[in-house]
Amino acid sequence: MAFLFNKFQEAVRTLAKNPMFARDARHLQFEADVNRLFLYTSYYRLGEHAEEKDAEEIIDLASKASVADQQKQVQDNVHYQLTHMCQAMDSILHPDVTNDPSKDPSEAHSHSRHSGLSFAVGGAASANKQSAAIPATQPLTRIELSNKFKDHFGYTLDIRASGIAHKDAGQGLFLSGEANVGAVLAIYPGVIYSPAYYRYIPGYPRIDACNNYLITRYDGTIIDAKPWCLGGETRELWDGSDLVDYAVPPKGSENNSDRVWRMLSKPLEKSVRGNFGEVLERRNPLAFGHFANHPPKGSSPNVMICPYDFPLTEKEMRVYIPNITFGGEEPIKMKRFGSFYFKSGSSDNQAGDSLVLKTLVLVSTRSIHDEELFLNYRYSNSKRRPEWYSPVDEEEDKRRWS
Repeated sequence: MAFLFNKFQEAVRTLAKNPMFARDARHLQFEADVNRLFLYTSYYRLGEHAEEKDAEEIIDLASKASVADQQKQVQDNVHYQLTHMCQAMDSILHPDVTNDPSKDPSEAHSHSRHSGLSFAVGGAASANKQSAAIPATQPLTRIELSNKFKDHFGYTLDIRASGIAHKDAGQGLFLSGEANVGAVLAIYPGVIYSPAYYRYIPGYPRIDACNNYLITRYDGTIIDAKPWCLGGETRELWDGSDLVDYAVPPKGSENNSDRVWRMLSKPLEKSVRGNFGEVLERRNPLAFGHFANHPPKGSSPNVMICPYDFPLTEKEMRVYIPNITFGGEEPIKMKRFGSFYFKSGSSDNQAGDSLVLKTLVLVSTRSIHDEELFLNYRYSNSKRRPEWYSPVDEEEDKRRWS
C-alpha cells in the first residue's frame, strides 16, 4: 500500500503543473485542489486490498478527466465515507430502531424545514412543538459517543492545547488513532451564509475583525463556526443563535479602522435569526474542523479543505451534518460583478436538481497517527496577516485570492 501511495503523491506533484488547467489564477488553484482531492479520496476508496493497476487507472483519469467530472467523483467519494460514518453513529445512538422498517427516518426532520417565505414573515413552529418531535437517543455524553465512533473507524478527534510554540496558538485539533490518506477527518460546522445573506453575518462588513472561525468556499459561501463552539451534549433543535460575543475582537487585533466598523455595525434583530433551524446531533464527533490550526513555520499541512455539497434528500443523514443555512434552504440565484453579488431572477429550481447544503470537510493528505491536524489557511497576501502566520506556499495564497 505504501508503494501505491508514493505513486499517488508523485501524481499529485506532476498533475499540479499540468497545462490543462485554466489560465485564470483563482480558477487554476481551484482546479489544482480538485485534482488533488480526486487523487486522495479515490486512493482512500480503493481500500487496503487495492492493486497497482487500479491506482494507475485513477492516476490516468486524473490527467484526462475534466475538472467537472473529477469534482463529481470527489463528491461521491466524500459522500460514500460520510454515509458509513452517519450509519455508524445511528447504530450507536439508535441501536434498537436503526433497522426498523416501520420507522420513517424523515419524520424527525420534516418539521424543521422552512421556506424562504416562512423565514421572511416569521412563520416558524413553536419550540415546544419542535422539541416534541426530536426522537430519543442513547444517553451518551459527547466523549462517550466519540470513543464509540473510534471503535468503529479507528480514529476520532480531540480538542486540547496546541503543540505550536506560540502564545496565540490556543487550542488545537488532534487525531486520536490512525487514518489513511484521503480520509474525511472532520466537518466544518456552523451557520452557512450564501452571498445573498452576507449583510447578516455578525460584524458585517468587517466580519473577520471579531471572528477567527469564518471560512470561505470557492463559490463565495461563508461558514461561521463560532456559534457551534464545542457542540453540545444532546440532539436538539439548533438555529445558530447561541450566545456568542462578536463585539470584542481578538486581543491585539483591533486597529482604529476596526473600531469604526464595529461601531457602525448593527446587531441583528433576534426575530430575524430565530425563524429557522434544524434538529442536529450536537455530540457529533466529527464537527470540529474549525479547531484545526495553521502549520507552524517549517511544518506542512496534513489535511486540506474539501467542498462538499450534502444532498438534502438524504434525510436520515441530515441530523449528522452540523450546519444550517441562514435564511432557510431555498435556492437563490446570484450574479457576481467584481466583488459584489446580486440576486438574479427567480429562485425556482427549474433544472430539477436536488437542494444541497454547501459544507466543507477536512481530508487527510497523508497517513496520520495520533497527531495534531494542520490546515493551510491560505491567508490573502494583500491584507495584514497575523504575526504567527507563515505561508505554506506563497503562490497558492496569491492564486486563491486573485
